[in-house]
Amino acid sequence: MIEIKKPAEIEKLRVANKMVAKTLDYLETLIKPGISLKELDKAAEDYILSLGAKPAFKGLYGFPGAICVSLNETCIHGIPDDRILKEGDIVSCDVGTFIDGYYGDAARTYGVGKISKKDEELIACSKDCLLNAISHIKDGMRFKELSKILEDFIRSRGFVPLEGFCGHGIGRKPHAEPEIPNYLHPNDSIKNGPKIKNGMVFCIEPMICQKDGRPKNLKGMWETASADGLNTAHYEHCVAIVNGRAEILSINE
Repeated sequence: MIEIKKPAEIEKLRVANKMVAKTLDYLETLIKPGISLKELDKAAEDYILSLGAKPAFKGLYGFPGAICVSLNETCIHGIPDDRILKEGDIVSCDVGTFIDGYYGDAARTYGVGKISKKDEELIACSKDCLLNAISHIKDGMRFKELSKILEDFIRSRGFVPLEGFCGHGIGRKPHAEPEIPNYLHPNDSIKNGPKIKNGMVFCIEPMICQKDGRPKNLKGMWETASADGLNTAHYEHCVAIVNGRAEILSINE
């Protein structure tokens, strides 16, 4: 069952997600050649704690970092270790917060210094896809229609979605129903499945691969790349359905 949140609960989720957005803004000021993934992780953890929240991902399902820091070909669940950013890299930061019983969650991909035109297009696809999907959301449409909108946009830019991973509901738990893939499964229909309703809160997160969307593990059960081994991009927002439309909670406003 997909939970319907009360207005007071949405406000608590807004607080948690604004902290995520602030952290992502802060990380953008730090991302430059010479800094390590571990240093980014420590900076994010200290900053989240300074806001009065806790880093939601630390220890979640056994994850070792405070945030996910995914470098170049790693799309999601990157482990923050001693690797050093260098000019031309791209890095995705996925941040979660927990405060007053509720979770926040969002992600962005950043370029390190001057990056290639292909990587610029890749990052733009992920960000633009996310904002385009959010603009189409309305009360009464089906989640499968949202997945189709996400997939069509990704493919229109010449890229493919990462398979096997999805957006998700959020609230008092970091992950809840519904699952929101960035593609429509074969033989599925946009006319099936649950509908989007006022009061629902969920995360949409386009995960973009260049040629092959099949997932490949790089570091045990965590770091996930695409089978083509090429760079990937990941953007995520948490949205609430208010007055029939999607309102972005994970913004610093």
